[in-house]
Amino acid sequence: MATPRRNLISVSNTPYYHCISRCVRRAYLCGQDPLTGRSFEHRRDWVEKKLLQLGRIFCIDVCAYAVMSNHTHLVLHIDIAKAKRLNNKAILIRWHKLFKSTFLCQQFLNGELLTKAELSAVNTRVNLYRERLSSISWFMRVLNESIARQANQEDECKGRFWEGRFKSQALLDEAALAACLAYVDLNPVRAKAADLPEQSDYTSIKSRINAAQNNKQPKSLMRFAGKPRKHMPNGLPFELKTYLQLVDWTGRSIREDKPGKIPEDALPILERLNICIDNWLTLTTSFTRSFKNTAGKEQAITAYTNHMKRKRRSSIANSLALFT
Repeated sequence: MATPRRNLISVSNTPYYHCISRCVRRAYLCGQDPLTGRSFEHRRDWVEKKLLQLGRIFCIDVCAYAVMSNHTHLVLHIDIAKAKRLNNKAILIRWHKLFKSTFLCQQFLNGELLTKAELSAVNTRVNLYRERLSSISWFMRVLNESIARQANQEDECKGRFWEGRFKSQALLDEAALAACLAYVDLNPVRAKAADLPEQSDYTSIKSRINAAQNNKQPKSLMRFAGKPRKHMPNGLPFELKTYLQLVDWTGRSIREDKPGKIPEDALPILERLNICIDNWLTLTTSFTRSFKNTAGKEQAITAYTNHMKRKRRSSIANSLALFT
């Protein structure tokens, strides 16, 4: 039996989650149908545009993504502080970009005078929207439902477009986060859909590289904030330059025809996270096979299991083998 989503996502343990959605049809989400010769490449653009739009509306940051031929990989960050910081009007404006709300909420936005009871009803409704705008389940629901409707309309058919529900993995520490980011960014390279990360269309790594060439970071993605420190700004706890070097080295190492050599400037992040080179390659090529619902070191998985009141520590054997 599948584990309920409420028993998998715990912001108090980690705000980072790896989400995977897989298309159920033979005709693929994107790419070219080998039987009919029909191309669905344009659907990659649908997914990327909708994903980045939702990242601007929800209190959820997009850390990494890769739109593949029949599935998508996302690394998302739940920004609870932002959800709490936004006032009622800001929450309603964001919600109205996706859905309609109640008549009272519309009156509130228009600045009309409301009674005390009506304001209480508005507050209750806004708190519900606030919770949904910081929910990965709602984020994935809106994303996948939108793509499914467009694809069904284009294919002139009805029925299920995605497999049951999206799969999520809790990334419990920096080591798991770094490995998963590289795993997602290198998906097209491993699938031989691109030779280099900067040539892999509809991926976060290409967007970051394009922006880095202009000494910038893409506004649509969660920025790299540098090494963890006392007064840490909001962002991924790594240096962008080091991460790009790490991805490049990993991409060279996992290819059979280009074994490569470890650059000296790519070592610090591995040393800091205490991951040996062989284990790093396993993590970044077999991340979803190595971990089920949680990913991280033994201490992080144990704390997460105790907090969620679960009996078994998921993927603990692989954690001990790969993160030790």
